[in-house]
Amino acid sequence: MLKLTWRGSGIGGLALAGCLLAGDAAFNPADAQGAKPCAAMRKINIGVSVAPPNVVHTSPYVAKELGIFAKYCVDANIIQFDGGSSPAAKAAAAQGTALVSVTDIAVGAGVKVQQIWGLAPRMPQAYMVAENIKTAADLKGKKLSAVGGGVGGFNWLMGREVLKSANLKVEDANFIASATAARLPGLVSGQIDAVALHPEDVYLAQQQKPGLHVLVQLADMLPNYMFNAYGASTDWINRERDLMVDTVAAMIEANRTIYRDEAKVVPIIMKATGKPKEAVEFARKVLIENCIWSVNEGFNTERTQWTINNNVENGYVEAAKKPTVEQVSNVKLASDAVAKAGGRVTIGKCTE
Repeated sequence: MLKLTWRGSGIGGLALAGCLLAGDAAFNPADAQGAKPCAAMRKINIGVSVAPPNVVHTSPYVAKELGIFAKYCVDANIIQFDGGSSPAAKAAAAQGTALVSVTDIAVGAGVKVQQIWGLAPRMPQAYMVAENIKTAADLKGKKLSAVGGGVGGFNWLMGREVLKSANLKVEDANFIASATAARLPGLVSGQIDAVALHPEDVYLAQQQKPGLHVLVQLADMLPNYMFNAYGASTDWINRERDLMVDTVAAMIEANRTIYRDEAKVVPIIMKATGKPKEAVEFARKVLIENCIWSVNEGFNTERTQWTINNNVENGYVEAAKKPTVEQVSNVKLASDAVAKAGGRVTIGKCTE
């Protein structure tokens, strides 16, 4: 069960969001433990699904700020997208211009992409609602968020799942599309009645408007749903596989550092997200307690298969074009990256 414990202490003003972290110009890869001098730094674009990123998306920022990418001779440029299902993100995946979040839905639609690493296998979000909404049935006629891609985007998909739990259809509610940055202020201001929020925003929402509350934890509602996996075009993977392995290895090390070294990573995450320290510390604790970030490949065959089956049942993937697990996930590439990062580990109860 996804556990969230809401604290009641007050916080100061919300920091300005949206800043990218500084590069690692002063970092010498040869200075990193176990690193060798680079013959050349290899450039790669790494997308994050939200602008500004949520705490769960900050692994690339940690890898960049701590010089982990540079240790692997990777010159990473981080690009923010307004939703993992946004047109720009989809284009970047299909054209091979950036590593981005890739789904089985895209593979089933014939896009020549493949997942190469599960950044966060389990969903971190809670479905948060206005004070007058007590059950999923109360969502009938209400304004639900469709940020991050509109119809077919993550919030739309999750809103549909919550409605289904009360035998309601998409047509029974009003979905409101907007920029991802509008999720929290939209709920607080009453422009929307329900939205999937990450832990740091749940914390802030309850500070700003105490009547807001969690209707359901998405990981409890859909425990086998594959949340976020980095992927790329298959042509790009075949052409620059070594670069992909090294880039993923760096982010695996970053995830492990997030689990192990709060003092080192919290300032980086604050800078990337623009969120105050209390909210970042709270979110990090929730994500760690519930093994949201991966510590190894981030892939689980049963989880991927369930997600494919669910998307076919919901009509997001045509049954005749249903992809296989092997078509969706390049587990061998992820395993090679784990080996390069020092081999498999278990941190607490987290093993994926």
